Amino acid sequence: MMASESLAALREFAAELAWLAGKLTLRYFQTGVAADYKSDESPVTIADRESERLMRQLIEQHYPQHSILGEEEGETRPGAAHRWILDPIDGTKAFVRGVPLYGVLVGLERDGEPVVGAVNIPAIGDFLTAAKGQGCQWNGRPARVSPVSRLSEALVLCTEVSGMRIAGREAAYGRLVAASGQQRGWSDCYGYVLVATGRAEVMLDPIMNAWDCAALAPVVTEAGGTFTDWTGVPGIHAGEAVATNGLLRDAVLRTLAGS
Repeated sequence: MMASESLAALREFAAELAWLAGKLTLRYFQTGVAADYKSDESPVTIADRESERLMRQLIEQHYPQHSILGEEEGETRPGAAHRWILDPIDGTKAFVRGVPLYGVLVGLERDGEPVVGAVNIPAIGDFLTAAKGQGCQWNGRPARVSPVSRLSEALVLCTEVSGMRIAGREAAYGRLVAASGQQRGWSDCYGYVLVATGRAEVMLDPIMNAWDCAALAPVVTEAGGTFTDWTGVPGIHAGEAVATNGLLRDAVLRTLAGS
């Protein structure tokens, strides 16, 4: 078992990666940077590529035995006990449009469990880190989810309403909208940051990749919330995500299920 001091060191390293990569992305932010489009029609920019390359180089220098899974360059050393999971720009569509709600995500799995997360929203200065059993820090102070316990008072967020229809989840999302107090489209990783810091109660997406989730799961759970699939199973590989403040977990899952 890894000593807690070692987990703390890995958390600090994750924070350094997210910080440096975030600074790099700001060099291109609001400059009219062009986007290319990948086979899945998602955009990618020079900032995405350079940010991931920087983080990969630093990991190789410090932890050459660890695996790396990144959105842009795939996986190295599959099967290693430790795997860094990187999203160099979560919210590239927002980044390209000059919207400041994109983030750099750095997660670490140990034996398949997400144990460390760092989330940097560099354009607005929100920075969160978490490690299993060590809590979540938001700009140097403890982060905690909100105390709202009624779904009718909850703020619910999602990335794209159209994604609910594409994923066949339009009816489920409609039930949650009808049962909740407010709904906004503060999207991508920023919505999960809002849940972890007590500024929203629910964030959900019907389509997610591991690199979208790996940093967010420790951040949300160590802040006192829950991070699961749409049936309530914790994890980052389900291809979907629901984050709650914990108090509303059961009500949200029941509403989504129509029960």
